Amino acid sequence: MKKILLSVFGILALAFATLTPAFAQSKGTVYYLVPTLLDEFQTGSVSALEMFLKQVGYEMKTLNADNKTDAQQSQMNDVIALKPSAIILAAVDFNALKPSIEAARAAGIPVVEFDRQITSTPSDFTSVAGTVEIGQIAADQAEKLLKAKHGSVKGKILQVLGDPGDPYTLDIQKGFEEKMKASPDVKIISVPAMQWEASNAGTIVADQMLANPDIDLIFSHAAHLSVAAVASLEAAGKKPGDVMLMSSNGAPVGLDLIRKGWLNVEVEQPLYAQAAAVAMFMDKVVNKQEIKPGEYDVLGLKSTVTKEAWGPNIKIPGAAITKENVDNPAFWGNMKPPSDTVKPVE
Repeated sequence: MKKILLSVFGILALAFATLTPAFAQSKGTVYYLVPTLLDEFQTGSVSALEMFLKQVGYEMKTLNADNKTDAQQSQMNDVIALKPSAIILAAVDFNALKPSIEAARAAGIPVVEFDRQITSTPSDFTSVAGTVEIGQIAADQAEKLLKAKHGSVKGKILQVLGDPGDPYTLDIQKGFEEKMKASPDVKIISVPAMQWEASNAGTIVADQMLANPDIDLIFSHAAHLSVAAVASLEAAGKKPGDVMLMSSNGAPVGLDLIRKGWLNVEVEQPLYAQAAAVAMFMDKVVNKQEIKPGEYDVLGLKSTVTKEAWGPNIKIPGAAITKENVDNPAFWGNMKPPSDTVKPVE
């Protein structure tokens, strides 16, 4: 699995490199603290951020925490001492990194939150998918699938969360379960896959299918968890279509599972746009200029900046991927980086 993901990372890096113009002089170095490189969204985020930041004049260096909170805390301390132009943080644990964010900003280094929103302390900018909305989109799709199967919205759903220390999965759960409250005949079983480990998801699916053989739908909060879910279903003698599946991040493995008939819906997390938004606002972040609330076009997606208690926050919409639209090159899981370059927000 790890070798496959690193190969995908290499392909993405090469693709991004061919689309990245050279700049005579860098505006400075930005450090990206990525939580892990064991899933395709995170490896893709490194390439996307590097490409878009280079387009607006910044060099980027990446540090991988391997899903270890203490490692990321140490990395933050090390990077603060280097005094970079800015730090981009995708936190392993949103509570544990609060003191590190505060230390960086106290040292005059702006901090951008990427993908994993932190609301307990101010940051200089946050770029996230509409994660609650992703959960709501998933709920809409679940209702359609259950109605098509049973004639009405009823049945049993196994929801495989990611790590409960990650607000991304908690927000998706919130949006999903709030929307599903309108369907009281649906029972939802929710179990977290600790540290986003695929093996944990596989064990959850195997155990729950034994305890609840009448599960209609498995909703995993990331595509790589669905790969493990499929392996467990195959081991139990299931075939594509026997149990309906959904997941939410739009990774290549998820799109492949749609093509193979295992996955019914993949709710995309807009990786390219999230990364592009960071680059678009980096000059304002570094120069400590006001980021005005309002609507912005980010790679053709209508995105909204709001001023929150934790600082300026841009939310970018996701979309449902099915067998009807799976080959659309706009979806990052098809590994075709956008050819349009981004420009700094004036």
